[in-house]
Amino acid sequence: MPHKHSVKIYVENGYYHAYNRGVEKRDIFLDRQDYSVFLHLLKYYLSPLDKNPEHPLKTVRNYSFVRPLPLANLEKELDLLAFCLMPNHFHFLLKQNTKDGMTKLLRRISTTYSMYFNKRYNRVGTLFQGKYKAALITDDSYLLHLSRYIHLNPLQIRSDLIEYQYSSYPYYLEEKKAEWLKPDFILKFFDTGDLNPFPDKYPSYRAFVENNPKDPLDIIGSLSID
Repeated sequence: MPHKHSVKIYVENGYYHAYNRGVEKRDIFLDRQDYSVFLHLLKYYLSPLDKNPEHPLKTVRNYSFVRPLPLANLEKELDLLAFCLMPNHFHFLLKQNTKDGMTKLLRRISTTYSMYFNKRYNRVGTLFQGKYKAALITDDSYLLHLSRYIHLNPLQIRSDLIEYQYSSYPYYLEEKKAEWLKPDFILKFFDTGDLNPFPDKYPSYRAFVENNPKDPLDIIGSLSID
């Protein structure tokens, strides 16, 4: 069963739903470049060391920087299983391999992105609504329904889930590939008949996400962003 996000329980090899949104529910992504910088940060932190990409802020057009601080590699400390970036919030489904892997990622990505955003838009102050929120997931069924909830988020603003560029859903359908994203843990439930909890209704992950009439909020409850 899930633990409420207000009580953070940090464990090795724990699965978590982590999320945050803009202060006062303001938008934190205003155009494609903003989304791209955030995704590049994820790629930078989570890519294998031998394939670590260039510092994200060095690749941004029309953005001047002064010696951007080097970013740590966190590939060994946690796995990103699913994500969705929405105009005013984001969702991550993570497995942390160390006790503080999630904290390191969320703090660093929020700090670095906030610095970029504030400089680009000539603003000051907090960008995110306080510290990130997180819930520990200890039940496979919740994990599956949570991934579905994350991947259905874009329906708030568009109807085509596969074409939404800022979600891990296209990676789950093998439309895209990335070494810094690990969808296999969720997909194995549908690739292996013995593990699939819904073999007759939903033989594939896509069917589970798109053809399931149940509202995932009814199942995951407080694991969703409030």
